[in-house]
Amino acid sequence: MKKMKAQVFDRQKKKSAEVELPSQFLEEYRPDLIKRAVHALQSAARQRYGTDPLAGMRHSTKLSKRRRKYRGCYGFGISRVNRKIFSRRGTRFNWAGAFSPQTRGGRRAHPPKAEKNLEKKLNIKENKKAIRSAMAATLVKSIVEERGHKIPIEYPFLLDSSLEDLNKTKDVEKVLTDLGFGEELERSLVKKIRAGLGKLRGRKYRRKKGILVVVSGECPLLKSAKNVPGVDVVEVKSLNAELLAPGAVPGRAALWTQKAVEAVGKEKLFV
Repeated sequence: MKKMKAQVFDRQKKKSAEVELPSQFLEEYRPDLIKRAVHALQSAARQRYGTDPLAGMRHSTKLSKRRRKYRGCYGFGISRVNRKIFSRRGTRFNWAGAFSPQTRGGRRAHPPKAEKNLEKKLNIKENKKAIRSAMAATLVKSIVEERGHKIPIEYPFLLDSSLEDLNKTKDVEKVLTDLGFGEELERSLVKKIRAGLGKLRGRKYRRKKGILVVVSGECPLLKSAKNVPGVDVVEVKSLNAELLAPGAVPGRAALWTQKAVEAVGKEKLFV
C-alpha cells in the first residue's frame, strides 16, 4: 500500500515535522456513499410531525345512505357525504357537510402521521467507509477548492499539537489568519437572509461552512474556537460524515492536529 506524508506547521507557519498519515486517509473517493451517510444522519435528526388523530373527526355525523331510513340522505338529490344535523322538522333536516375530507372543517384525506418512521438506515461498515472517504477528501486540494474554500498554497498540512492549548478566540483567529486562512474566515463571515419560509421558523440567516479543526480530545481549543464564524472544532473520535461533508458535499477544508492524526492510527478509528 502506498504511503502518504503530511507536513506539520506551528502557529508561525513554520514546518516543525513531517508525519506519515494512517491508512484511513488513503480511502477511495466515494461521493455517493458520503451522500448516503449524511442523509442517514439528517433523517435521524428530523423531528416527527403529524396531525391530531381526531382532527376534523369530532362531529357526530352518522348519516344513513339507505332508501327507507327517514334520517338518510337518499332521495333528496344531494351528495352522500357525511353531514351533521343542526335541527329537523319531521323528516326534513337542517344539516351541513362535516367529517369527510372535501367538507369544510373535515379531516384531511391522508394527513402526515407522527408514527411514521423517517429514519434511513445505513450499514456500520458503509458508514465507516463513508467517513474514511470524507477524511481522505479533506486532504485533496482540488476537491476542497471545488467546494469553494479559500485555502493557502501549502494546503494540505497538519497543525502542531500545541495549538490545542489556545484558550482565547482572538488568538485562534490570529493563528488561522497567519496560516493563510484569512480569506476563508471572511468568506464564512458573510451572513445572508434565507429565501423561503425558513426565515419565519428560527432559520433567518444562512452562513457558509468554514474550516473544520480536528483535535485529539478534550482541550481549551474546543471552547475558544466556538465563536469563530463558520469554524467547527471536533474531537477526532466524534467525527461523522456530516461534519466532514456538510450538505453531502465532500471536501471541507480541515485542519488536523498531529495528535489527532496519531490517534486515528493508534486507536484504529473508523476501520
